[in-house]
Amino acid sequence: MARKPSETERIKTLEFYDVLDTPEEASFDRITRLASTIMGTPMAMISLSDRKRQWFKSHVGTIVREIPREVSFCTHAIKGRTAFIVPDASQDARFADNPMVWGEPNIRFYIGVPLTMQNGHNVGTLCTLDTKPRVASDTEVAILSDLARMAVDELELRRIAITDSLTGALTRRGLDQRLEHELERCRRYKRPMSLLALDLDHFKTINDHFGHAAGDIMLQSVVSMCRDHLRSIDVIARTGGEEFVVILPETPGPEAHLVAERLRNLIETSTVRAAGRTLNVTTSIGVTTLGTHDTTHAQILERADVALYQAKSAGRNQVVFAAGAA
Repeated sequence: MARKPSETERIKTLEFYDVLDTPEEASFDRITRLASTIMGTPMAMISLSDRKRQWFKSHVGTIVREIPREVSFCTHAIKGRTAFIVPDASQDARFADNPMVWGEPNIRFYIGVPLTMQNGHNVGTLCTLDTKPRVASDTEVAILSDLARMAVDELELRRIAITDSLTGALTRRGLDQRLEHELERCRRYKRPMSLLALDLDHFKTINDHFGHAAGDIMLQSVVSMCRDHLRSIDVIARTGGEEFVVILPETPGPEAHLVAERLRNLIETSTVRAAGRTLNVTTSIGVTTLGTHDTTHAQILERADVALYQAKSAGRNQVVFAAGAA
């Protein structure tokens, strides 16, 4: 007997793809536009089912970006493996009293195809909706299913594009996307954020003396060490050969400085076994905070880089703090 999918595992899968609350992307918008056109419906969404909300990565025919899961049609659709179809929601006992049926946007027709990821978990749906009752043909269901597969492929490609294949840290593209999101969130809720820029000191000597394979092991170990000592909400990205950036949400400057010192000490006192030898490395770190006059994430990155350069110029293996303008 097949094991019933775990909601906890499903949410972990969704979080693994790191797509919730990210900006709109043309590759996903093309799919929803096609779905709306082919189905002849005024609304279409790539919908992701979070713990308590339905969040739309892409949407046509509505400006809403999320709704509560308790009123979501997609909550039903993600339980299956094939298209979930509601010809007339006003005549369906499961939805007749739904506020989105008897009120705006007056949904009648719904079809949602689950977005099934590689591990078998459904993270959401590609769905289209109409304000009029209707029936979906077999051809329409088949085409929508193909488009849903394309949405899954885009999620997989997106994950690859924003993840460094060696260390599992975010790439520069992934960092830019996450920082843009964090900047928007901090502005909206007036919350603190800090940034660390790290550079491994004299890393070239490891590659030169012990080979690039040993250098790769060192990079992987440093990222692993950092992750083990950071919170789940913190993010690490690899921005260069031996350069990294750490985003510290909800963290004011003094706390960020302490985090940086802990990481610096951790890396300095840790050893890595590679090329038949025990190797170690130190790191220089620049720290900054989000300032009230920061309008782009590039400004924050530049200030962290300046602080990092000062740490390296002052002798390396140390932390320099540069506060954002109040």
